Amino acid sequence: MTTHSTNTTSISYRDAGVDIEAGDALIEEIKPFAKRTMRPEVLAGIGGFGSLFEMPKKYKNPVLVSGTDGVGTKLKLAFELNKHDTVGIDLVAMSVNDILVQGAEPLFFLDYFACGKLEVGTAAQVIKGIAAGCEQSGCALVGGETAEMPGMYPAGEYDLAGFAVGCVDKENIINGSTIAVGDVVLGLASSGAHSNGYSLIRKLIAKSGIDFASDFHGRPFKDVVMAPTRIYVKPLLQLLATLPVKGMAHITGGGITENIPRVLPAGLTAEIKKGSWPMPPLFTWLQAQGNVADLEMYKTFNCGIGMAVIVAEEHAAAAMDLLTEAGESVFHIGQVRAQKAGEAPTLVL
Repeated sequence: MTTHSTNTTSISYRDAGVDIEAGDALIEEIKPFAKRTMRPEVLAGIGGFGSLFEMPKKYKNPVLVSGTDGVGTKLKLAFELNKHDTVGIDLVAMSVNDILVQGAEPLFFLDYFACGKLEVGTAAQVIKGIAAGCEQSGCALVGGETAEMPGMYPAGEYDLAGFAVGCVDKENIINGSTIAVGDVVLGLASSGAHSNGYSLIRKLIAKSGIDFASDFHGRPFKDVVMAPTRIYVKPLLQLLATLPVKGMAHITGGGITENIPRVLPAGLTAEIKKGSWPMPPLFTWLQAQGNVADLEMYKTFNCGIGMAVIVAEEHAAAAMDLLTEAGESVFHIGQVRAQKAGEAPTLVL
């Protein structure tokens, strides 16, 4: 027997928890910020089914380089502090810095923002941060996806993913294959913890009981711990156009000792000199809160070095001068030598 409801109330998508009008309002709010990131090669940007991007004509033998990443549990602090204006910069930085190490110029970026209920104000702060990161790295924000999925995320929470595509001429790809004994490792200062190690950071913060509003070396602690990831694109592209660079490593999850080996040929060790750069107070504080061993620090956090650059010894001074002039704090942190039997490919001594 078939039964029919006598209820004549019309149920909408909004009744199910999805507000299409809010999504439309968000797009209108972020359009001016996305527009500021546009490059001449963008043929169709935000709003279409797909984004069109013409290959820059300066490349003779172009190779596309792609990367994707998120922000990790740093988002948990963003929710707790109701601070959403910088995690978008983090999102862009994680992907563009990754593709940069292979010599690629970032061309365009797309984002994925997922939530249970779309709060236009919060989402706009995040995406404005994404646009700011794209401006810093010279890549166009050409589109993205805002997914409102009722029941999938707690109220006030969201998740982020980002996707960057860049280009490098085939003969200019940097893969570390030319690194040799005697080459110099330069370290570019980080802006803080960047976007890695935050599960441990959150545990140490909880253990310490520190007030996020408290003064920490002249700044509110929350601003120190939430400082956005530094984007190294423009200074390093300038360096690549000027001097031969043999290898670069973005110091992300795995810290100094796990990331530099990713670009070293077999049989070589990068010996990093402890104390050759200033350890930022945040990392000293974190280490003290949990009595964290040095080795654990160097394989979890960037410890003040966000990017490692490997050059021939005869180019080290000029590279440091150029990067310093471009606004970076750069340090001679180590040297490449032959690897001893059973030795790790990167040591901090």
